[in-house]
Amino acid sequence: MSRSLFGTDGVRGRANTAPMTAEVAMRIGMAAGQVFKRGGHRNRAVIGKDTRLSGYMIEQALTAGFLSVGVDVLLLGPIPTPAVGFLTRSMRADMGVMISASHNPYEDNGIKLFGPDGFKLSDAVEREIEALVVAPTCTQLAAPRAIGRARRLDDVDGRYVEAVKASAARGLDLSGLKVVVDCANGAAYKVAPTVLWELGAEVVSVGVSPDGFNINGNCGSTHPDVLQEQVVAHGADIGLALDGDADRVVLVCEQGKVIDGDQLMATIANYWARDGRLRGSGVVATVMSNLGLERYLAGHGLSLIRTQVGDRYVLERMRADGFNLGGEQSGHIIMTDHATTGDGLMAALQALSAMIKAGKRASETFHAFAPVPQLLKNIRVGDADAVMAAAPVVQAIAAAEQRLGRNGRILVRKSGTEPLIRVMAEGDDPDLVRAVVDQVIETIPRQAV
Repeated sequence: MSRSLFGTDGVRGRANTAPMTAEVAMRIGMAAGQVFKRGGHRNRAVIGKDTRLSGYMIEQALTAGFLSVGVDVLLLGPIPTPAVGFLTRSMRADMGVMISASHNPYEDNGIKLFGPDGFKLSDAVEREIEALVVAPTCTQLAAPRAIGRARRLDDVDGRYVEAVKASAARGLDLSGLKVVVDCANGAAYKVAPTVLWELGAEVVSVGVSPDGFNINGNCGSTHPDVLQEQVVAHGADIGLALDGDADRVVLVCEQGKVIDGDQLMATIANYWARDGRLRGSGVVATVMSNLGLERYLAGHGLSLIRTQVGDRYVLERMRADGFNLGGEQSGHIIMTDHATTGDGLMAALQALSAMIKAGKRASETFHAFAPVPQLLKNIRVGDADAVMAAAPVVQAIAAAEQRLGRNGRILVRKSGTEPLIRVMAEGDDPDLVRAVVDQVIETIPRQAV
């Protein structure tokens, strides 16, 4: 069975429009509850969410679905995605759910599912759940006496704050550092400033007033210009920008320049390798990571293993081959010694630890390599599959690969979360990079855009 409901990061769409309706959410709760219901104990699920208005509706619908198949529910409220993975395992739950559309605007929402081990689900398990969603008559409703119960879990923030602090270097002291943190008016609006303050930093908080509509709105990791301005204005040592569900982070140095996930992975990899903590002799990243990262790691005797786009594919490769560091250029940093998914706060603490140990300013610490010129353009389309299969597009991609040769590469793919075709190229010659990207874009049928 092909997947049509699940994308690269769960189910996502415009709130109150298929598939992100209350009805579908309830069916997902029923289906996931049935798939993970096992053993003679009272099965339970934990449900977290970010700060979108539609989160209330989806939370209640999911809860109804779980309860109807006899699964108890622990409601976590607004909390980062990695906290759901942590609490699923910590609370010995049978499954976890995060209601979030990550970096998307408030109009969108999504559902991310976690297994009892706290890790995101495999494609095979998602297909099993999807089969039950599209055929709801196959779900087995609980008898009246076996219907589940729901309750709010107290001190969720405190539990996660302590877990994040415990992930940092022992005795990490941020005293003397002024840190600006932009929480994107999202899930980490309480916990991120708390973690930094409790570790001794002077904290300037931005994006900590969610109203249901302003999540990711001109703030957070997808709009780092706000953080850049604030870092310079406050004379801060460093800035951290999270996205709506806080599973990704980008940094801004004291000069106001953005530090992306590739530079973070390079810095942390070198830091861990010197301490003997890096497993797998390298890093796992996606096809989107800059060629400069690959060259930097090779120069330090480390490898870069690439996967398809999606942090869960990075994680799958990490677990399969024994790596403990991986991530995405966008700022998803996965550290399996500490978390089951990307964790923006934990990654930020590892970065701050590296900076303190180096005894250098952020602008020096996190400029590990000079990025190879890279250009990414997104084209909104109707039928992405048809565009990708069109002969002119296929031929243009082949021609671009030939022009770039060994000194660059081109990647054309459809987005797993939006109706977009993403065209990315990189190489030592920026003019050639720009030319091949435009060459491919010109072949996309005008009626599909």
